[in-house]
Amino acid sequence: MSSENVQAETRAEGDLPPQLGSAVAVPRPSVSIHALRDRHAIDPFRCRKSIVAFKFGGTSLLGAERMLHAAALVKPVALASHVVVIVSAMKGVTDRLLTLAQLLADRKNHRARAEAEALLRLHHDVLGELSLDVEAHDRVSYALDSLGRDLLHEVPEREYVEATPEFFDRLASFGERFSARLFAAALERSGVAAVPVASSEFVLTCDTFRDAKPHLEQTRHRGRDVLVPLLDATIVPVVTGFIGATPDGRITTLGRNSSDFSGAIIAHVVDADELVIWTDVDGIYTANPNESAQAKLLHDLSYDEAHALAAGGAKVLHPHVLPLAAETEMTVWVRNTFKPQARGTRIGLTRRSGSLSQQARKEGAA
Repeated sequence: MSSENVQAETRAEGDLPPQLGSAVAVPRPSVSIHALRDRHAIDPFRCRKSIVAFKFGGTSLLGAERMLHAAALVKPVALASHVVVIVSAMKGVTDRLLTLAQLLADRKNHRARAEAEALLRLHHDVLGELSLDVEAHDRVSYALDSLGRDLLHEVPEREYVEATPEFFDRLASFGERFSARLFAAALERSGVAAVPVASSEFVLTCDTFRDAKPHLEQTRHRGRDVLVPLLDATIVPVVTGFIGATPDGRITTLGRNSSDFSGAIIAHVVDADELVIWTDVDGIYTANPNESAQAKLLHDLSYDEAHALAAGGAKVLHPHVLPLAAETEMTVWVRNTFKPQARGTRIGLTRRSGSLSQQARKEGAA
């Protein structure tokens, strides 16, 4: 079964906000996501592979070249393990979306509209640079245009828009939704079956907009229904970080700088053995290496040691990542997207060397 068929059946991720009704109709696939779920209910993970969650930050996804580079990190691991990917918006996009919301609040609709159109063009430009075949390009272009129409619907040319926290969350969510579409396309171009998935489909939160708290047990139950059949079919879900939804379907965000937490939530949902946080630094240091010449890279930490560093003021990870990881004894890695040969920092229950993702990358390169 192709990832394209699954992508067609899955409700178009973010094509229409929940309050606007059903998504735009797409062709019916020959095999549906429901069939995958039925098969999984009978025969779950027949040969249980390891599960690795990759979380990519906005710097790692800034433009087609970086997306293809990140896809190349996923590919060898996906040959040996089940992989789920969590993506941020491209660097700078969330800030632009929040600025757009503020422009509307200030009744500067014309400027806001121009900025929304510019953001859509930006993502179309990245799509063009991915150099997909014609069929794939047209499919992803259609998906971007569908999201673009939703975005422009939120940005009226004249009417006043009340800038509520809920409105800010709805606008801010578009960055991840665009990014998931593009990175799934980058994976497919690299030969990895992938499908974009909206975290708002299963990450259930309270209604504290701009800083929503997830309901983890319900999120886990709902998320497994969405993600496990895809993993069982050897399809990589590319999940939007940062966003969730209230029980009645209103989009929320988990707060700024929460993408690591999003990665841990998704990894927790699928019982990942490892969570690899790909970023633009070599790992966790004893101090900020840009401010201290004495800063040392820490290669191996226990959960307690990492927690102590965070309590001492070190910028390690989002404070909710480690408790989630410890609950299932998941290993967490912090690694540099642009220096994948570097080992990075490992955080786990006990000290040990090596990782499933590193081993799979070596096997894939052999």
